Amino acid sequence: MKLSFLISFVAILLPSVVTAAELTIIINQLRSNAGIVHIALYNAPEKFPDSDGMISEINVPAEKPSIQWTFKNLKSGQYAIATYHDENGNDEFDQGFLGIPLEGYAFSNNATVFFGPPDFTEAAFTVSEINNQQTIIMDY
Repeated sequence: MKLSFLISFVAILLPSVVTAAELTIIINQLRSNAGIVHIALYNAPEKFPDSDGMISEINVPAEKPSIQWTFKNLKSGQYAIATYHDENGNDEFDQGFLGIPLEGYAFSNNATVFFGPPDFTEAAFTVSEINNQQTIIMDY
């Protein structure tokens, strides 16, 4: 009885372990080694790219010309990335007059910015069980 319960319990847990995915993010064309690169991961269209809507975030030391980070244990599905190069290390995305960015920024799929961030659908990509990678070009 105990053995069959244990086998059933392990069988229930096994699919979640097998389906955990990794996502490698490569951000190219950093202009300096100063500060950090903030990378935010989203999976909800209505929360993108709000700072309180990210499901995971990481700060990676800037290293010209590119950095790399791997998110682990993700479920398969649709995701989007918003990133910025915080060169002065003040933990803020600095903007000037009329909200013009003073620091580098980018989105997955290299989605373009036009009077504001792109929609989730423009930046969204699918994470499957294997070989997930997004290469993003930082825009200054």
